[in-house]
Amino acid sequence: MSGVVRVIPCLDVDAGRVVKGVNFANLRDAGDPCELARLYCEQGADEITFLDITATTSGRETLVDMVRRTASVVSVPLAVGGGVRSVADAERLLAAGAAKVGVNTAAVLRPALISEIADAFGPSVVVLALDARGIGGFASGFEVVTHGGREGAGIDAVEWAQRGAALGAGEILLTSLDADGMTTGFDVAQIGAVSSAVSVPVTASGGAGKVSDFVAAVEAGASAVLAASVFHFGVLTVGAVKEALVKAGYKVL
Repeated sequence: MSGVVRVIPCLDVDAGRVVKGVNFANLRDAGDPCELARLYCEQGADEITFLDITATTSGRETLVDMVRRTASVVSVPLAVGGGVRSVADAERLLAAGAAKVGVNTAAVLRPALISEIADAFGPSVVVLALDARGIGGFASGFEVVTHGGREGAGIDAVEWAQRGAALGAGEILLTSLDADGMTTGFDVAQIGAVSSAVSVPVTASGGAGKVSDFVAAVEAGASAVLAASVFHFGVLTVGAVKEALVKAGYKVL
């Protein structure tokens, strides 16, 4: 990993509210997306990620109006994912103010979706959201999971990352299902396995609990670090994370 490290708060949105759980389950309310997005911009966030976490499992489109309202209050790029199944879906989100769109389950089911969106809007717009769990039987030791962590895809996570990048994804948002919401640290083995196998930036997600966890993720190969609960519930600030990264010798904006 080289260059400037980005620090990214994540808004997991369900029914218009930011929520956060553990291992993708047992969700609790964390606030209003617009209010939190505005707060994180004031704290110095480099980007905001907005994930409509029930769009895929509910078989509906992303909450475009909520995306539009959130985009209107942020001064940094907004990446949006959840329920993106087509170029038209991506176009609606970009028109609503998103700078990037994330694809996850739909891309696993139909990989050509990645190249279709990349061809239409450029690779820099496409984020491959890769959710993975540690499990035996796969070369890397990690399996892709889909449908909000409910289903194993039977695909090796590293192989899928490589394929996604080859199809045109400009970056990878790597979330550890096992570490999600646990606040015991990022899965550095998973981060290392994926980041060393691809040339596109990898954002580490899932497990942050203290500032040293973010440093460890970058040391493992992450180009950006993302967190939700520690920011939403006031455990850490974006500024505190950046300060720790600077002390460790990394560049931040």
